[in-house]
Amino acid sequence: MTRKMILPLLFGLVGTAILISLGVWQLQRLEWKLGVIAEIEARIVDAPVAIPPAPDPERDQYLPVAAAGRITGEEAHVLVSVKGIGPGYRIVSAFETDGGRRVLLDRGFIRETAKDAARPGTAAEITGNLHWPDEIDRFTPAPDLEGNIWFARDIPALAEALGTEAVLVVLRETSETAPPVTPFPVDTSGIPNSHLGYAVQWFGMALVWAGMTAFFLWRIRRRTD
Repeated sequence: MTRKMILPLLFGLVGTAILISLGVWQLQRLEWKLGVIAEIEARIVDAPVAIPPAPDPERDQYLPVAAAGRITGEEAHVLVSVKGIGPGYRIVSAFETDGGRRVLLDRGFIRETAKDAARPGTAAEITGNLHWPDEIDRFTPAPDLEGNIWFARDIPALAEALGTEAVLVVLRETSETAPPVTPFPVDTSGIPNSHLGYAVQWFGMALVWAGMTAFFLWRIRRRTD
């Protein structure tokens, strides 16, 4: 090995080591994220409890709850698209509990053509999960209040519009005999988990870096032979 090859070799080894360490770190993050998702999945299907008096978005996220009361005819239509089905709406209704509370109830999904179908109020026993969805950013349009079209589940705004607490229950089961809305329960599919892809990218870059280093060293050696 010539002296001209020492610096490129060190540069290549250090760069490759850094890229490999980043790939390993992403694998560790993947293991952590899978653990978090498993905990959430277990909590989602846990035994339901009564809706807490003052739910906390961090402590009570995904908390299974049950309540008896009445689904009112007051509702907001949140525009969504479901894979394999197409566009439609989430129906978010006001729900009056037997205890006198009014909360938001995400009843689930309807097709776009059923937006204006009659859905009269009805008594029901419900089971679902508390949820504070993160669906709003600076690009989210303001709701079309006249057409009753919302573009995200903005909990405070929906609560103000429907006159409820800023508490959302996403329906899982209902005692309705023929529910006009298909429940769209909470699950973990919307939780981002790209760590495996990132790990593959870092390991791929490490391989390319090592290959470029080897090629560069080969060029140097050929010039000095």
